[in-house]
Amino acid sequence: MRVLSGIQPSGPLHIGNYFGALRQFLALERENDAYYFVADFHALTSVRDPRLLREYTHDVIVTMLALGLDPERATLFVQSDVPETTELAWLLSTVTPMGWLEKCVSYKDKVQQGLPAEHGLFAYPVLQAADILLYDADLVPVGQDQKQHLEITRDVAERFNHVYGGERGVFRLPKPSILETSAVVPGLDGRKMSKSYGNTIDIFDEPAVMRKKVKKIVTDSTPVEAPKNPETCPLFGLFSLFAAAEERALMDQRYRQGGVGYGEVKTRLAELMIAHFEPARQRRAELLANPDHVRAVRSSAAARARATARAVLDRARAACGVG
Repeated sequence: MRVLSGIQPSGPLHIGNYFGALRQFLALERENDAYYFVADFHALTSVRDPRLLREYTHDVIVTMLALGLDPERATLFVQSDVPETTELAWLLSTVTPMGWLEKCVSYKDKVQQGLPAEHGLFAYPVLQAADILLYDADLVPVGQDQKQHLEITRDVAERFNHVYGGERGVFRLPKPSILETSAVVPGLDGRKMSKSYGNTIDIFDEPAVMRKKVKKIVTDSTPVEAPKNPETCPLFGLFSLFAAAEERALMDQRYRQGGVGYGEVKTRLAELMIAHFEPARQRRAELLANPDHVRAVRSSAAARARATARAVLDRARAACGVG
């Protein structure tokens, strides 16, 4: 199957991104035709510093390669390197009812938070539909918060197919693959790890920084000797993501029996976290020292992505009589 998903370059990627999405992306590339893109057009709704946007975009590519993405298997490209994206977004917008976009929860939530109601934010689902439909994706791995946008993608594709496609249709209808809910990663304050909350531990934080951040993880005042509930402890939630099954089970038992302090758990968590990402940290250093290789990967992926996108866009243009 052809799998497609995107990552916004809105800051350094953190361990919530890794367990919530990136790890699954890397697994899916092994047996599928995977297309992963860095969504820099989407990031323009929040990142307004051009230097930072370029830096974050480059960092996503380097991070994915360092974590083990194989550029010979998966097409890792940058959204803006495929100009066909914005042209298809316009074609799709001509058949997308305003009411569908007005109902989008993410748009309504951001407006309620006081964010400016700009067209880019409002029309985000149409651009996302173009991202997906442009590559004839069969499967789109997304978080639960993006499920509605994928439903809109399918609705837009069906409407376009109905208006212009006749019996054969123009677009393939993608299916969602909701990423495992157990991979919701707690941040330093116990809430979901998110850049917007400022509670993240970045994948490539230096070891000393990781240790310092882990020490800041919020815990309650339960004394060392008292039993604790691992199921409601954000610290244990993070620990369980990095520890092997045997160690995780032992720590669970010690929590319930009492006799383990949060400081001990934090120390061990930091060790596990540093060791887990150490091979990727070394590969990242090699990639940063070889920018020509990263540029070549980006250029080759852009060419492959554009070839696929061009064929789909040409179908859509022909269907609606453009050109």
